[in-house]
Order: sequence, then structure tokens, then C-alpha cells
Amino acid sequence: MSSHANFVHLHVHTQYSLLDGAAKVKGLIKRACELNFPAIAITDHGNMFGVIDFYLEANKQGIKPIIGIECYVAPRSRFDKSSQSGETTSFHLVLLAKDLEGYRNIMKLSSIGFLEGFYYKPRVDKAVLREYSKGIIAMSACLHGEIAYYAVNDQPERAEEALAEYLDIYGAENFYLEIQDHGIPEQKKANEVLKRLSKEFGVGLVATNDLHYLDEKDGVAHEILLCIQTGTTLDDPKRMRFSTNEFYLKTEEEMRRLFSDVPEAISNTIKIAEQCNLELDLGKSLLPYFEVPDGKPHDEYLRDLCIEGLNKDFDNKIPDEYTERLDYELSVINSMGYTDYFLITWDFVHYAKENDIAVGPGRGSAAGSLVSYALKITEVDPIPFNLIFERFLNPERVSMPDVDIDFCQKRRDEAIKYVGEKYGQENVSQIITFSTLAARGVIRDVGRVLAMPLPEVDKIAKLVPEELGITVEKAIQMEPKLREMASKNSQVAQLLETAKALEGLNRHAGIHAAGVVISD
Repeated sequence: MSSHANFVHLHVHTQYSLLDGAAKVKGLIKRACELNFPAIAITDHGNMFGVIDFYLEANKQGIKPIIGIECYVAPRSRFDKSSQSGETTSFHLVLLAKDLEGYRNIMKLSSIGFLEGFYYKPRVDKAVLREYSKGIIAMSACLHGEIAYYAVNDQPERAEEALAEYLDIYGAENFYLEIQDHGIPEQKKANEVLKRLSKEFGVGLVATNDLHYLDEKDGVAHEILLCIQTGTTLDDPKRMRFSTNEFYLKTEEEMRRLFSDVPEAISNTIKIAEQCNLELDLGKSLLPYFEVPDGKPHDEYLRDLCIEGLNKDFDNKIPDEYTERLDYELSVINSMGYTDYFLITWDFVHYAKENDIAVGPGRGSAAGSLVSYALKITEVDPIPFNLIFERFLNPERVSMPDVDIDFCQKRRDEAIKYVGEKYGQENVSQIITFSTLAARGVIRDVGRVLAMPLPEVDKIAKLVPEELGITVEKAIQMEPKLREMASKNSQVAQLLETAKALEGLNRHAGIHAAGVVISD
């Protein structure tokens, strides 16, 4: 095995930079491994949607993950939702987590951007950057970064002011001036100023490639992706576009050639990568705390609730068989640390039933638990049906209990609202979902961008079989008509090639109808 490359990509957009990044996590990391990079970063636009996916995949493939974000910085306060004429609504800034504190601070900044600073984009401001600056290495970003922006717009004093401010926030050892070269004239101009500032202020330079896709040939597919995002067509002269096809995963040699006059900008990528050592403790349950009345021990309170439920069923004469089963189940639940899980679940199901919100009878393995039945989380008594508790909770296999609960769609929001009020709005959240560019949809999207006649695109899309998990590639193999159309018409061939490249990318984020997280 050859030794590691002496360069690391620190400015990288994945499929989680929605409709802008065309690099799929798995493929990105695989390619980085093939090129022998010792590490690779994720710095999606304004969000951290992809970081866990990225972290797990990088560890699996044996490359060091560097977790970060390219955040949007408001020119004034994040609460100021207006823009003065000719002023940009936000600047870019890349933040990388050195450790757990840095990771938590970046998460905090990401949330603040969405909850407080949202104006076209999730924005932060210098005040919160300063408040959550520990454990972070910051880089000045691309031409949309504040320092480069002023450099290109002939405002050197403002560029110097911005640099001085960032140095004050992060300290000279944690702030780098980012230089890029995608063959864009403005970058040459910005780089000259950045090199001068580096000398004058004693600040490190770092070379990045603002990666948005894997291979040079993917540039066209990426342009089409941007058109899908902005609702434009390829022949629209005013559409948003990247002016070159250079935003791909370049090799160490390619990067060295581009920055041969400043070799320290290459070696600084390794220096930064060595400082970023984030280890996430995943797979550990962090259950919220359940407030028990009168300060009673939680296991005792759970037992009392179960006995109360069974007493109602058996008119205060609980059969021995039930007591034995109850004792056994409770001992497993307590030893596995899931007492509060059952109390929390009982509490919101109880609230729903008390308030006439329809709740399903329970389904899945939870029906094998007498505790679930005694608490009326489920409505099926497992004993007459010989349902097995171990299918639900097994001391041999440590995994969270999973109780599937169905609430009436019309009043589900009331149950969620109750949970939010009980555990604190900041500790309760519905989970995110991502809709992806699926086979038929992506063909229609690409067809529109290529300005092909609608009936023709529709005819092609309808040739894709309607079955689960079908891909454009599979559809082409299964449907001879698609192959024939592509061989006779170069535009159809381009449509299908591009659809294959973009398929599976995230289109937009939404809120899951039923998945709710309650955290401590």
C-alpha cells in the first residue's frame, strides 16, 4: 500500500448541500480512499444534515472524517432581515471541528442560523461566532467569503478589517486564509490580496478546491442540478452557473501544480487535518429524565402503575402467572436502563387517551410485553396468546425498545405539543426527511432543464417501470425502447446519462410525519 497523500480536501459539498452538491457520500469517500488521502472534510452549505452519515462511512472505509460546515454570515446582525442596495445578504465562512466542543459549537451555530438568522439562507453573525468559537478552525472560504469579497471589489481596508475581526474571534493559530484556483479571473485577483494579507498579518494560507462533484466530467450534470434548483433551463443566459468544470475531487498532484508558488498552502491542509480529532460516542442511549411524583424511585413508580393497571383488569386479584411475568419483565427493563423509556411512553399515551385522542392498540413486538399491556400502551394481553417478551426486549441483544404507536392523524399534533411542553420545546423535535431525485422524477427534471418538449420527456419517463427501488440504469437495461431512443437521439442519450448521474441526490428536506425525538 502506497503512503498517504500529503494533501487533504477541507472544503467539500456533498449531496446534503441540497440541489447544489452532487457528490454522494459513499462515492466521495471511496474516491478519496483511492487517491490515498489521509482524511477528508464535509462542509455543506449552512447545515449539518450529512455529518453522521459521512462520519460513519468514513470510519467504515478507513479514512479520517473532518466534520464542518460552510456557514452563512450576515453582514450585520443575524436578526436584521433587510439588505441595503448592492450589499450581499450573507458571506461564506468554513468552520471545522477540532474536538467535541467544536462539534457542539458548530451544531449550535447551525441551529441558530435556521432559528434566528434565516433570511434566504440560515445565517449567523459575528456575535454568535464569537460566543461559540472554541474548538474550531475557521477558513475564509471562497469568493463569497468576506475577505475575498472585499479584495475582489477593491476595498482592501474592509478586507483587512474583516481579517482582524476573524483573528480576534478565533486567534491566529485557528484562522486560515483560503486560496482557490478554478481558472476564474476573480480568484487570481483575490489570491494576490490574500497572499499579501497572509504576510502582513502572519496568517496561514490554505489551498482548497470547493468540491461540488467527484469527477471533472460531472461538471455538466452539476450545471443541470443548479438549473433544477433555480427553475431555469440550460439555454437561459441569466441562469446561476459555475464558470468552469474545476469543482471536483482533484488529486494531490493537481493541487500542488495549481499552488506551486505557495507550497505551505498545501502542507497546511495536513496541519489542519492533524488538529481535527473528533470522536463521536454513537449508539449510546440518552434518555430524557422523567419527573416522578413525590420523588419515588422510578422502578417502584413503574411497578405501581403496572399493578394498578392489572388490578383494574382482574378486579384486584392478579393471577400468580401474571405477577411472575411482570416481575421478570420489570427486572429486565430496570437492568437494561429502560425504566424511564416506559414511563415516558406511558405518560403521553395516557395523556392522549385521557383527552380522547384516538390511539392504536399497538403493533409489532411490543405486544409481547405484559408491562406494555399493564400500562395500556398496548391493548393486547400477551399471556393468553403466548406472546414472547424476548422478541421485544432481550438482555442478550442491547437495543432500544421499539413501541410502534399510532395516533389519530387529525389530533396527532396535540400529542406532540404535549410532549414539547412537558420536556421543553428545545428538547423535542420532529425528525427530518429527505426526498430524493427518483428515476421518473429526475428524467422529468433534466428534460425540463434541457428544454426538451414535454410530451417527449413524459414518454421517456413513462418507460421507466413503476416498481420499488428502480433506477435509471436498471430501467435502461430492462426497457429496449429506452436504449433505442438513446441510440437514435443524442439529446435523449444526454438526458439519460445526466439522470443517472443525479439520481438519488437529495432534492429537499421535509418534516417526518411521525418521528419525534425527545432528548435529555
